[in-house]
Amino acid sequence: MRLRIHYLIVLLTVAAVLFAGCSGGANNNRNNRNRLIPALEAVQARHGSLPLSERLSGVVKARNQVEIFPEISAIVEAVHVQNGDEVERGQPLVSLRDKEFQERLKQARAAHQIAEAQARQAEAKLKEIEAELKRTRALSDKGLVSDAEMETAETKALSAEADAALARARVEQALATVAEREEALSQTVIRAPVDGSVGNRRAEIGMMVSPGSRLFTLGQLDSVRVEVVLTDRMLNYIEAGQRAGIRAANVPSGELTASLSRISPFLHPVTHSTDGEIDMANPGHRLKSGMFVTVDIYHGESEKATLVPLSALYDNPLTGATGVYVSRDTLNRIPVEPTDIGRASSLTEPIPFEFVPVEVVAKGRMSAGIRGIEPGSWVVTLGQDLLGGESGDAKVRPVDWNWVEHLQNLQREDLLQEIIQDQTVSGPDSSGAGL
Repeated sequence: MRLRIHYLIVLLTVAAVLFAGCSGGANNNRNNRNRLIPALEAVQARHGSLPLSERLSGVVKARNQVEIFPEISAIVEAVHVQNGDEVERGQPLVSLRDKEFQERLKQARAAHQIAEAQARQAEAKLKEIEAELKRTRALSDKGLVSDAEMETAETKALSAEADAALARARVEQALATVAEREEALSQTVIRAPVDGSVGNRRAEIGMMVSPGSRLFTLGQLDSVRVEVVLTDRMLNYIEAGQRAGIRAANVPSGELTASLSRISPFLHPVTHSTDGEIDMANPGHRLKSGMFVTVDIYHGESEKATLVPLSALYDNPLTGATGVYVSRDTLNRIPVEPTDIGRASSLTEPIPFEFVPVEVVAKGRMSAGIRGIEPGSWVVTLGQDLLGGESGDAKVRPVDWNWVEHLQNLQREDLLQEIIQDQTVSGPDSSGAGL
């Protein structure tokens, strides 16, 4: 446990010095016993290429995410769901007061009945006038009716026909009003348009809402869409179908893998950027809508080079050169695995290290490709400040790449929490014993 705190404090730069005492064998003289040798961590450089990636910030959106608004103005009478509830399509979410809408519907139905009665009356009158017109025409054929009387009968028939048509139109209008009032009444119960989870509740009983009042956000969290912004420069090497790694603080596996699903072909006229979308599964609903995530889009590989962890690169304060501390000795020790955080690993006897300037060919998220040293060389990844200068002797704890990447993945907040927990368990005396 103390070794774990030892690593964490060095990585945080809370304490800059780690020392291991010299052995007190009978063959050591007094100067060697009093001399302090720093303890470092080192990993073996390897040969390969780095995946080229573009790191972006993404925003999570639920699938079929919609904002729920009322379509009418009314007072909220009941709220049927809470934040986090799972609902099905058509399930009631909110009930609005419907008394006024029921009264309006009754009035519309009454008006429809009146319009139908008036239409029947107009149809009956039309039939009566048409019968009278028929008799007048028969008499006119026999010369018993004057032309003026015939014209009057035809005019009355046309007027009655128009009145009947108007009455039928009023019936249609009344029917439309009834349908409109029925629709308004149905809108007093706001239902889920899709299956999904409910969030952002703003509906409260007694509040007055209108079509501009947002009541809920609804979406499906089984799968989500991550949106990223791509510049016109990125479009030269980023395209749909490329692998993407999504990292979020509350994802226990560390990184989720998906593909860049689509890229909008239309760029913003001012920012010259466009939107990229990543569709992905969301097991356990770990990713929440509106969450910011880190997105790495992998678009190729660098040239072959010697690979070292990013933590191995060191800017020499004496010369300003970027390089690594290298040991030519072979370190035959068992590496510390990431799962062995609390287990001590053996230190070597003091061995010489020298600072070697290197050329950085490419940088990835965890590693760098360099020229200047050979693959297989042991490079310092933790404690370069303790050597100082161009060379120096140090005891070494050999580690593997998984351990180094584990340390590089830790966030400052995680480290502080680890220290606090370890100090709480071990007590104040044990917390400083290993320093």
